[in-house]
Amino acid sequence: LIIVTSLLLVFLLGGSCVPMWNFDSSLSSIVKPYRFSIVKWEARTIPHEVREWIFGRHEKVDNEVGTVMEYFSLVDQAKALKSEIEAINAGSGQGNLASLEAELNRVEKQRMALEDAVEKIISKQIKEILAEQGIFNPLVGLKVHFPPLSFTLEKTPYLLVISPRDRIESIREITLRQNLSLEEMEDIEDRVDKLGVSSLVVKLGGFGGTYPAFVVNDASLRFTLDTATEEWLHQYLVFKPLGFLYLLDLIGVSRNYDIATMNETVASMVSKEIGAMVYEKYYSQYEGDEKQSQGAESEFDFNREMREIRKVVDEYLAQGEIEQAEEFMEQKRQFLASRGYHIRKLNQAYFAFHGTYADKPTSISPIGAEMKKLRDQSASLKDFLETAAAMTSRQDLVESIK
Repeated sequence: LIIVTSLLLVFLLGGSCVPMWNFDSSLSSIVKPYRFSIVKWEARTIPHEVREWIFGRHEKVDNEVGTVMEYFSLVDQAKALKSEIEAINAGSGQGNLASLEAELNRVEKQRMALEDAVEKIISKQIKEILAEQGIFNPLVGLKVHFPPLSFTLEKTPYLLVISPRDRIESIREITLRQNLSLEEMEDIEDRVDKLGVSSLVVKLGGFGGTYPAFVVNDASLRFTLDTATEEWLHQYLVFKPLGFLYLLDLIGVSRNYDIATMNETVASMVSKEIGAMVYEKYYSQYEGDEKQSQGAESEFDFNREMREIRKVVDEYLAQGEIEQAEEFMEQKRQFLASRGYHIRKLNQAYFAFHGTYADKPTSISPIGAEMKKLRDQSASLKDFLETAAAMTSRQDLVESIK
């Protein structure tokens, strides 16, 4: 707890330094009313967590898997009801609005009543799989889970991502409060873009900069398993060279986009493997339902299309053709929308954010292939994690796979 608190202070103090140049000063004035306050959130949450650790008495759930599946069924019901309500409000749907809103309220109450139990069940299941893989903590050889795996299912903060216009690279990331409206997001982006950069407000699926971590409460079971694991891995990695250097990047002490990409890619890859193991062990009997719910995939390959867009954009930017790159991205955004893939804003900041995950189609970084090669060469998932976590540069990665 002392180490986690100290780490939190590093986050807070690093994020509160007075800007020393005009860009940061102007940026600070724009985002100040919208910042997410970690201090206020932790002040409200940590006392509750401490009471839970010391005095918590949790009722035993007879059917843990059934409880989790019931929760995510309610999530799906709520999303369907919200879509119907939005359609009616937009004038493109029919139905009794009052009745639908009452049903949504009932479903949301049922979902929220299960939240605490589901958080604890999933945390326990993830810890069991981590233990089976020999992954416990980053500090000592004892079989003790640290940091304690804990997350909360609720609406996550937003993230303002800023990239230069002439290249794709995240140069600033600022956490914003959860209740932003679309109008507020677009106003922030418009004002930041006038500073001569490319910006995007992103809805986060998870956020590990707090304790417990955030995991969005309206996603699928598979996404929740992966994200809860990934946010814990980010906290785990902070106590290793790779993660600590990423922390310095996040708070602006030492910017290093390669380190950010390596850290995000490792956490993403390991979390997907752990998430798949949890799902296979506890929820494989529902696999048919999940596949069916995804619907039939069209012949259009979104991943391939995004890779091609990224390559063309990089070529434009390398030639100094910034306006052409931006026009091309807007044309492609409209094309993707015509294929059913709605992206609110496709720009340099979009690729800067998603590009840090080198195992994603929005990245063309060779780090993704290099990490996959290292994983293939590793004796186990634990071996891969420990090897990658000890790295301090991309050169370490290159040398390790030779």
